[in-house]
This record gives sequence, C-alpha cells and structure tokens, in this order.
Amino acid sequence: MTTDAPTDTPAPPPAPYGTPEAPRVAVRGEARLEFDPEIATIDVSVGARGTDRRTALDDLTRRNNEALTLIKSYGDAVEKLVTGSFSINPELTRHGRGERVRAYHGRVNISAQLADFTALGELTTRLADLELTTVGGPWWALRPDSPAHGEARRQAVREAVQRAREYAGALGANLTALVELADIGAENAVPFATRAPAYAMSYGGAPEAPGAPPALDLEPQRQTVYAQVNARFTMTPPVL
Repeated sequence: MTTDAPTDTPAPPPAPYGTPEAPRVAVRGEARLEFDPEIATIDVSVGARGTDRRTALDDLTRRNNEALTLIKSYGDAVEKLVTGSFSINPELTRHGRGERVRAYHGRVNISAQLADFTALGELTTRLADLELTTVGGPWWALRPDSPAHGEARRQAVREAVQRAREYAGALGANLTALVELADIGAENAVPFATRAPAYAMSYGGAPEAPGAPPALDLEPQRQTVYAQVNARFTMTPPVL
C-alpha cells in the first residue's frame, strides 16, 4: 500500500523587486533639523584636603552642603539634582623604609539639570566661587520625549514619499501602495541622548549675595536632530 505524496506546495515568496505589472521603488528619506536646547546640565565637583581623615571629611561635608544649599535655592529652575560619587583617599609619602599618610583628599561629584537658562549663568558662577569647587559644562540637550524628534521623523517620511514620486514620475508612472517603512538600523537602535520646549525665562533663583561674581552670559547651543527611514513602494507600469 502506498501513500500519495501531499499535493499542496507552499506559495512562492513575493518577488523582492516587484513584477513588471507592479514594479517596486525603494528610497531613503532623511531629515536634519535644528532646535533650541531645552535643558542644560552642569557637573559640580567639591573637594577637601586635611592632614587627618576627620578634618578632610568635615570640610568636605561642609562644602558639599554649601553647594547643595546654593543649588536648591534656585527652586523650580533646577529640575534634577543628583550626587554622583564620593571618595576619600589617603596621600602617602615615603618615611624611612616605609610609608605614612601625609594627607587625606576628599571629593563629591554633583550633577544638576536646569531648564531655566537665565538662572543657569548666575548659578554657574556662584558655584565656581565656592571654596575648592570645580564646575563643568553646561551640556545642552533636548528632552528624550521632545517633539523635535517626531518632527524630524515626519520630515524624513515626507522626503521619502517625495523622492519615490520623483523616481516614478521620471518613468511616467505613479505610486500605488506603500510596501514597507522602516527606521534605518531598527534592529540595533541607539536611544537619543537627548521633552517639549518649556523652559522658563524669568529669574527665580536665590537673592544675589553681596560681592557675588557677575553671572556668565551663556549662549545656548542649538541641537541637531537626525532622522532616516527606508521606504518601498509599488508603482504603475512605467512608460518606456
């Protein structure tokens, strides 16, 4: 007794490049737009040095509190305040055939994020005027959920459609359907290091201390947003 082989065979995959009746056109859409930054981040490093560990710790604690109090005095202008790292290290020196502790060095790193750029310049200089305090930045950025990213993506899609229409029009054809739309490198996407423009321009910081240094005049750096998409369309048969 024999068994008949199955007669059903899988349908062939669709032609990757379309057919003469429905050719495909593949294009890339790109957009590069500039926007004003929405946030700025500064890094503050507070240091201390003492001949014994307790002295170094006491000085470091006092200076760290002074820096935190100053930053917090700016209220809602400061959106995020984070203590990054703390260290206390002995400084060794040679003493005869051995070593001994010469001094202790302490350091605390603080990161502050602001959306009020008017307060930013004054806060930066007042922090830099504190004892054994180093200020780095500012680093300008867009918020992760900024509408700027969506605008760039929409612009990239519009460019892809326009480019595909131009290719089809050069052949006397018209687009008929969208087959595929994909981010370039979607399988290994890297999140943007960069929310809506909503920074306040009115000053809301602490009263200026007598003898305080003049505020820095900081010019925000415009942010560039890129977007790229791959798009495939079908079109009517060309007129050749």
